[in-house]
Amino acid sequence: MKTGYLTQVMLIIILGIAVATDIRYQKIPNWLTFPVMLAGVILNSVSMGLQGFLFSIGGILVGIMAMIFPYLMGGMGAGDAKLMGAVGGLLGPKEVCIAFLLTALIGGIYALGMLAYYGGVRETVVRYWQMLKIFFMAGKVNYIPPSANETRPRLRYGVAIALGTLITVIMKDPIYEILHLN
Repeated sequence: MKTGYLTQVMLIIILGIAVATDIRYQKIPNWLTFPVMLAGVILNSVSMGLQGFLFSIGGILVGIMAMIFPYLMGGMGAGDAKLMGAVGGLLGPKEVCIAFLLTALIGGIYALGMLAYYGGVRETVVRYWQMLKIFFMAGKVNYIPPSANETRPRLRYGVAIALGTLITVIMKDPIYEILHLN
């Protein structure tokens, strides 16, 4: 499905608001995410009928589910997961998957940059190396939380979601071509 002009304008506005509130308050509010999910369902239902309704609901579910594990692990807030669901409600399942992958890449680079800037790269690498060793040696997933003295900068993940989503929308055709999705 081709992303319409109205969807693009809505995305720019909601992502801008999400970034601003995330940077200022470290929160992406429900008053932003839930109405956007509803708007996505309505817009897609009006333009494509039942198929559009299912398209939007599928996008919301994929968007939230993609972010639920990092949320449950304490890596991000619920607002981040709901924002990705709102993006999915507008863009649908396929595009929200791509937006999520780009968001994860951008978010990883952002997190490493923050760790490097504030210190804590060594401690984080050691902690994750221990988790990997446990996984490969015992076959168990064992999350080791950061120690009290480990530097843990607060990430504004709404920034990564906005960038990943905007790149997905702007570069959709080349991305689809590279991934053979056309």
